[in-house]
Amino acid sequence: MSELHHHARLHAGLYTLAALLLVGQAAWFYLVGDYDRILLPALLAPLLITATLMRLGQPETARLSAYLVLVCGYLLVAMELPAQSSLANVWLGLPPVLTLLLLPLGPAMLLNLTLTPVWLLLGESLLDLDLALSYLSLVMVAGLAPWEILHQRALLQATDPLDEECEAIRRGALHDRLQSECERAELLGQHLAVLVIHLPQLEMAGEQFGVRARGALLTSLCNTVARCSRDHDLLGREGEADFWLVLPDTSENGALLVRQRLEESLQRTVLLDTGAVESRLTQCHLGRDESPQRFIQRLQATTQRHAEP
Repeated sequence: MSELHHHARLHAGLYTLAALLLVGQAAWFYLVGDYDRILLPALLAPLLITATLMRLGQPETARLSAYLVLVCGYLLVAMELPAQSSLANVWLGLPPVLTLLLLPLGPAMLLNLTLTPVWLLLGESLLDLDLALSYLSLVMVAGLAPWEILHQRALLQATDPLDEECEAIRRGALHDRLQSECERAELLGQHLAVLVIHLPQLEMAGEQFGVRARGALLTSLCNTVARCSRDHDLLGREGEADFWLVLPDTSENGALLVRQRLEESLQRTVLLDTGAVESRLTQCHLGRDESPQRFIQRLQATTQRHAEP
């Protein structure tokens, strides 16, 4: 969530800078006596300030603020492009780059290709084959950067064991690690315990209070588990609101102490939107001569029963 907030502040800062540049442009037109060109930047500056406030608001308004900034950019380029004969190439390259910065890759490429005749016509370059090819080359080359970013992000998500919303590991990685711990416990003759944790408030927090409240609840759980468990204990996310805390080399009494400590810490954790954190905890232990697959099935059945109201 902190990364999302950082991006929101960064975008808002860029929108504010663009609004200040438009105010400066309007002031310059006034000082040089070019009064006919003052109206457009004077009208676009408040729209960019509005987009800034929307970007700093709820995450649902982020896309709408990007559309508003894109419309402002299109209007500015459409008015300036015919009058800038000496800098037509520079102004002609702004719309595709701006579109790729503000929209997802697919819609941005489609919109850039659709508006190609419009920008070439405004720049009086519709019949200039070299300039048209340069514009299309810019659209294709500029699209490679966000495509590579999406590719690297998908690769990272495929190899990253951590869950997308919190510091717990993913379900697949959790099952792999749990199976390894079962084999290790059987080989060394050690105990293995797993705490099943259910957060009944999670779905309600997302529906009633939004993404931030949901993220705060998940962060509180992960931080509390980190404080109440050992460094080599493992927290994994089994379901939407279900988590498994794997406790290697832990007896029944040790798992009970961890459970009590975790329950007390969660009860003392109070969030702004949801109040005190509610949780349901139960513990399971690896039985003698029990296979890892059988233990995981038993944990899944316990998790399902535990999540029922």
